[in-house]
Amino acid sequence: MSSPGGIFSGFTKLCKGLAVILIGGHILVQLLPSSVAYLALIPARTIPFGWNLITAGYIEQSVHGVVVSTLGLLFMGKLLEPVWGSKEFLKFIFVINFLTSVCVFITAIALYYVTRQENYLYMPLSGFHGVLAGFLVGMKQIVPDQELSLLKIKVKWLPSLMLLLSIVISFFTPESATYLPTLIFGTYMGWIYLRYLQRKPEAKLRGDPSEDFSFSTFFPDFLRPIIDPIASIFHRMLCGKSEASTDAQGYTLGGATLPGSDPIEATRRRERGARALEERLAAETLGVARNSEDSQKEGADNV
Repeated sequence: MSSPGGIFSGFTKLCKGLAVILIGGHILVQLLPSSVAYLALIPARTIPFGWNLITAGYIEQSVHGVVVSTLGLLFMGKLLEPVWGSKEFLKFIFVINFLTSVCVFITAIALYYVTRQENYLYMPLSGFHGVLAGFLVGMKQIVPDQELSLLKIKVKWLPSLMLLLSIVISFFTPESATYLPTLIFGTYMGWIYLRYLQRKPEAKLRGDPSEDFSFSTFFPDFLRPIIDPIASIFHRMLCGKSEASTDAQGYTLGGATLPGSDPIEATRRRERGARALEERLAAETLGVARNSEDSQKEGADNV
């Protein structure tokens, strides 16, 4: 059997450090339940406790929540961090966590004014699942056609299936308000960041405007003619009023190419992701083989 050190050897130091923060946050709220009022996102208390827009994402209130978040961080981070780099990976987590919290806060205030139900104002909201949803979008961008052997589905469909299942489950669980908005906004903010905002210093590009990463790719083919016109509205909001089009040169804005519209760079990014995944799988396979050989040698020596 492989040792615990061998199991965790493939995870990056940054992911391990963040995992310690998630576990530590969970232990803290278990030992000091009153800390939830200061660390979780409680819309009625966000002003003046504005820091909970940041801290809420790193506080897991349940055991299953901290287990899922920690494992998701470790395994998805093992693929994403080598491709993005540690600095960009950490920036992605911070930005998506903060933007998701802001959107959830605004949604809770809006629901209160519409329904006049005070539970929307005082419900403690927290968890890393918004960032995990953003990670799924990152995997969709990097290795969209990689098939998961267990589920027999391609990676590009993971964000959509996650949201679909969450919405279906929300009809049967009263706790859906504590996680569904976070998952929805985490997915959308992850796409917005990767689509329009992520910088590529080495290529002097920003975002990923390729057709394979358009908003409509989150939906089945028959819905895309309906989704594309709606998505174009948000594109104009983010990129300005433009004559946006996709051709061999990428997006254009009044005849000038927009930053980040190089399809070659998008292809290279996917190739780097696929290569990183292959290297990880090869390393894990080699580690298993070595452990098996060591076990056989130990057994022979004992005999």
